[in-house]
Amino acid sequence: MAKAKNEYVNREISWLHFNDRVLQESADKKVPLIERLRFLGIFSNNLDEFFKVRYATVKRIVDAGKSGKSVLGGEVAKDLLEEITRIVIQQQAKSQDILKGIQKELAGENIFIINETQVSETQAVFVKEYFLRQVNPELTTIILNNLREFPLLKDTAAYLAVRMVLNKETGTFLRKRNEVQYALIEIPKGIDRFVVLPEEEGKNYIIILDDVIRFCLDSIFTMFDYKDISAHMIKITRDAELDIDNDLSKSFIQKISSSVEGRKVSNPVRFVYDKRIKIDTLRFLKDKMDIEETDSVIPGGRYHNRRDYMGFPSLGRTDLLYDKIRPLPIKELSLEGSIFESIAKKDYLQYAPYHTFAYITKFLKEAALDPYVKSIKITVYRLAKNSQVAAALINAAKNGKEVTVQIELQARFDEQANIKYANKLQEEGIRLIFGVPGLKVHSKICTVEREEGNTIKRYGFISTGNFNESTAKIYTDYTVFTAHEGILKELEKVFGFFETTYKINKYKHLIVSPHYTKNKFSKLIDNEIANAIVGKEAFVKIKMNSFTSYKMVDKLYEASRAGVKVQLIIRGICCLIPGVPGMSENIEAISVVDKFLEHPRLFIFGNQGEPKVYISSADWMTRNLDYRVEVGCPIYDEDVKQELIDTFEISWKDNVKARVFSKEQDNTYRKTKSAKVRSQFAMYDYYLDKVHQ
Repeated sequence: MAKAKNEYVNREISWLHFNDRVLQESADKKVPLIERLRFLGIFSNNLDEFFKVRYATVKRIVDAGKSGKSVLGGEVAKDLLEEITRIVIQQQAKSQDILKGIQKELAGENIFIINETQVSETQAVFVKEYFLRQVNPELTTIILNNLREFPLLKDTAAYLAVRMVLNKETGTFLRKRNEVQYALIEIPKGIDRFVVLPEEEGKNYIIILDDVIRFCLDSIFTMFDYKDISAHMIKITRDAELDIDNDLSKSFIQKISSSVEGRKVSNPVRFVYDKRIKIDTLRFLKDKMDIEETDSVIPGGRYHNRRDYMGFPSLGRTDLLYDKIRPLPIKELSLEGSIFESIAKKDYLQYAPYHTFAYITKFLKEAALDPYVKSIKITVYRLAKNSQVAAALINAAKNGKEVTVQIELQARFDEQANIKYANKLQEEGIRLIFGVPGLKVHSKICTVEREEGNTIKRYGFISTGNFNESTAKIYTDYTVFTAHEGILKELEKVFGFFETTYKINKYKHLIVSPHYTKNKFSKLIDNEIANAIVGKEAFVKIKMNSFTSYKMVDKLYEASRAGVKVQLIIRGICCLIPGVPGMSENIEAISVVDKFLEHPRLFIFGNQGEPKVYISSADWMTRNLDYRVEVGCPIYDEDVKQELIDTFEISWKDNVKARVFSKEQDNTYRKTKSAKVRSQFAMYDYYLDKVHQ
């Protein structure tokens, strides 16, 4: 259904431009220095996931002998793979230059990242002892030359490819003089990548684990008499798509577990290597690893897995980090009294991380202990490692509540964690639902039934983000607490759909995927179009993570041509091109990338001066609209509605961290003549003022 190539931005290319915005943060000198290193780590981690998922998907299209134009916005899949590789090589080179600059600035702060050639005599004693005590027992080292089968390299694990030129015949090995011997050393994941050396004269020294190993190569290969030895980093990325079998004798948990295991042997899609590696070593590795023409082969720097910079040690230098914010209370919603009593009177909005996540755990803990609460139902997508949410649900089950958890075992890269939680929850007597065949459950909903007199009263919450207290510190997300009977009865219908998938429910309040989201939002836009046509004020304001649905892009193009003013705040992918005469001249779009990860989905429609406001778990992506169970919720409480509108306006005024979407896709920072507004900082001030009002 793709139209002319210049009407959409390809989603993969748009994603790469999003990741370039992350890279911009690492280059921004106004960002604290260690935080800049961590943004470099986020950039690298994002890229790993991109190759595992999106590049792998396009490669599958090529391998199937198809062009893919209909699903790739007019791009030919094979050409797209080449374009991706070209852009990534440029970005990698840019990231290496940024890293060099950051290291120079760190040196100015008496923080030195040294390599194995810069280790002093005093440091050498520490490094060798650390290697022998901590590192060597964890090392896996494989001699490659005489192996019949090349070892299976782990996805995104880092390896040192070792090249030894032998001096002479070496004992029983009978190696010839000048023979080249190859080996692989896997960098252990269980050891911190950054080794902090003893402070010297007020100076901090850090050596990367790779260089600790390089420094101690002679301790590893003592049985070889070599005249030259070198070690260069390589990394392989594998296709992360889950291939789920149809064996009816297996439970769903068993099928997902088996599929996750299958990732270990899935096809490679990217090979990254140190560009200073010897040509013969590179040729040897590529030949043995069966690197194909359609795999992305990327020359890189000395170090890979720079995602580890997300965990760069702070060294106590709080001056080189963002100030930690103190999460605020929600005005008039106490964490001490009964949260149900408060919610019975009105709705409340929690906007993490500006508000404390504790309201969600308070809600669940109160439900677990309240003798009048009979049941709890909740969806789970990604939980924290030591989840207070899970603990509260287990507590509720122990107190005799009927607890039902819909847990999504196919939450990408959290499959193993969710399988572990599923087993734990099941052991505690919690009833589990594993979702809908062919659909991921991405909705973020919870309902509680409480006996009040002779009736059952419902309480609940609907969110745009995961019920995860760890990510709630860095992801911005809305959660609405409500006792609205109409909304909560319809949430019960959603839980019913998980078990009776043949029954398609009707909803008066909620906007539910996969059956209604696209049509409902289209009708809301149509209403604005009708208003614009007769000369009335008409606008659409949307905040989302990603926007890739061509049908919804076309609908906004239609709205723009009718005169509807459209404002979009899209953090990541945006396939729509704003500001094009005759197509999208009434559409403006920005992206805010800053200290926190912008994660909410908010939709505001003018409706002739009485705005309709919704939050949702769904972005406007084909997968969210057609292949997932998502829940959007109308906002009826006037205070909450105004609060959400205010938060949109604060984000829209950003002229410090907002980048403008344009045809050029150049990530230009937005510049306005008004006073500087850094929306995430302004948002905190907005809520701080509310507390003190």
